[in-house]
Amino acid sequence: MENLLSLFVNSVFVGNILLSYFLGMCSFVAVSNNYKTAMGIGFAVIFVNSVTAPVNWLVFNYLLAPGALSWAGLPNMDLSFLKFITFIASIAAMVQIVEMIIDRFSQPLYTSLGVFLPLIAVNCAILGTSLFMVERQYSLPETIVFGFGAGTGWFLAMITLAAIRIKLLYADPPEGLKGYGLTMIVAGLMSMGFMIFSGISL
Repeated sequence: MENLLSLFVNSVFVGNILLSYFLGMCSFVAVSNNYKTAMGIGFAVIFVNSVTAPVNWLVFNYLLAPGALSWAGLPNMDLSFLKFITFIASIAAMVQIVEMIIDRFSQPLYTSLGVFLPLIAVNCAILGTSLFMVERQYSLPETIVFGFGAGTGWFLAMITLAAIRIKLLYADPPEGLKGYGLTMIVAGLMSMGFMIFSGISL
């Protein structure tokens, strides 16, 4: 239990998928100029990440990993080279479900997200979570916690930047820093701030 809690805190703060590995920066910068939209896409990323990470763990460990098909009488089969395409396919399926739910229950949010909602399917933060799960050889409980923690970390970074960018509307930065230049500087400072949590031991 302590190991899972430590993994969750690490994935949210120290190993934040966005601020430590800079995965998913395109939607992070593009959508964070509106707080409500940032909240919506943040919750969508948490849901998709929390579902696809354990699904991809099951797919990899029972279908793709070396020897995973021993239950089918194929102990020497290694389909791990297919993990990229299968992971992307499962992520795309989950994103389609999320898109249909948002379209059904929140039309204004669906309209405000626009093209960025389908782009979650190719969000490198979500694919990176599944690939890290394989590389670090997490168990299924660890994968569930890591997927939820990585999504939560992405959500936290997103709404934090959105709140800061609202305040920056009233700032008067130098001409060369206006727009995305200042946003990237803020993102860098946020990344340094999140690294403060690296000293926490659970």
